[in-house]
Parts: sequence; structure tokens; C-alpha cells
Amino acid sequence: MNQSAAPTSSNLKGFARFSLYVRKVIASIGAVIEGFYLVYYYQLYKNPNNPENTRYVQYFCRKLCKVFNIEVQVHGEIPRHPALWVSNHISWLDVAVLGSGARVFFLAKAEIETWPLLGKLAKGGGTLFIKRGSGDSVKIREQITDFLKQDSPVLFFPEATTSDGTRIKKVHGRLLGAAIEAQRPVQICLICYVNQQGELDMVAPFIGEITFAKHVQNVLEMPKVTAHLMALPAIETAGHTVDSLTQEVQSKMTEGLVQLQKKALSNSSAD
Repeated sequence: MNQSAAPTSSNLKGFARFSLYVRKVIASIGAVIEGFYLVYYYQLYKNPNNPENTRYVQYFCRKLCKVFNIEVQVHGEIPRHPALWVSNHISWLDVAVLGSGARVFFLAKAEIETWPLLGKLAKGGGTLFIKRGSGDSVKIREQITDFLKQDSPVLFFPEATTSDGTRIKKVHGRLLGAAIEAQRPVQICLICYVNQQGELDMVAPFIGEITFAKHVQNVLEMPKVTAHLMALPAIETAGHTVDSLTQEVQSKMTEGLVQLQKKALSNSSAD
């Protein structure tokens, strides 16, 4: 008589990954539904860029972190003063992680506003859509300046592209001029992802030739990851030119990331 073969270790691991994937997909759908509930129940769409709405953005971002099995660990305190926020950029996950720790609005390309469902959710939640012309950074800076003058805390990624998270790429500082014009400080908040082996995680970074759909799948199958956040002292913009401010932001981000990684990796090894 033939008997069914006992499940192998690889089969069990495959089933566990698939089960985790399914649970995260269901949780993702639930989070989007809850996001729309917040937008319409509290009528955020009527005044989406009200600085008070950032608490709802923060709540939604924390829900997303739970969906993706990301534990956020904050080193020190995250300030709440109106500022032009900047951060290193590793993944699309950064928005959920940073938004869970800081009460900020995010910049996004205007095209995202037209996306089905997610575009409406982002707009209702206060995402600041920037109309990009053919290299017209002046108009973008003017839009950011207006947001800052209304005390809307805005965050953008000055590296302009994602990295593997090990270092800071070149900082592009044209948009930092908005902080000078609005007379608001620049607030740096840094991020790094650490896996269960106590190493810088290489699944979270959205880099290389991988498609967005494939990366989303990898993230949904990803075991628990800890995202470490650390805010640096704010940089006052009085007396700065765009060039000098860019140089200081580059230097502070580079030094700060080394410091954050030392803390994050030492904490992991201690565990």
C-alpha cells in the first residue's frame, strides 16, 4: 500500500511563508478600508492639509507597519515643530515607518493623485502633491514654501532615489531653499532596517532591477523586521544659503546614519 509522504521541512517552510503572505494581504486590504473610514468619518477631505490631520496620518502609518510586520523603534524623541523634514530613502516602506514616528505630510508626484483608490486615500489623508514640470524645481520649491508658511510639516527625500541603507547618497538641496524662504528649520530623521539576525536588512530596500510588484511580494513574505528611527537636532536656516545648507544636511545625515546604525546593531546583538 502506498502511503502519503510526510511533509518535508521545506514544504512546511513554504506553507508558513504562504500563510504569512495571505495574512498580510488580508490585513493590507483591511488597513486601506480603515484609512477610507478615517478620511470620511472625520471629514479630513474637507481640509486635507490641516496640520492637525497629521495625527490621523500617523495612526494609519502605524497600522501599515503592523500589516508589514515592521516594529518601529525610536531612539530619543521625535519633535513636532513645523519644519521641512528630510530623511534617507531606502524603500517605499519608509513612508509608513517615518509616518508612524513623526507627524508629517509627505510629498508625492501629482500623478499619484489619479491612482485608483490609493490616490484618493492619499489625497484625503493630506499628501501634498507636487506638479513636476520639465526640471522646474522653482515651482516645486514655491509650493513647499507655501505649505511650510502654513505650519504644515513636510517631509521629502533629498537623495532623490533609494539606496541599500548602508550610506547616504548625494543630497540634492534645491528644495531645501523652501525652508530658508519660509524661515523654518530643517529637521533630519534617519531610518535603518535590521533583520532578525541582527544585520542591516536587505529585503526592505527597494533597489536594483526588481519590479515594484515583486518587491511588494517579497515584503509580504518578509519575517519581522525592526525599523530604527532617530531625529537629529533641528538645523536653523537663518544665515544659510542653499549651498551651505545642503552641505550641512549632507554632513549631518552622513554622521547621523553611522550613529543610528551603531545603536541599532548594538541593540540587536544585545538581544
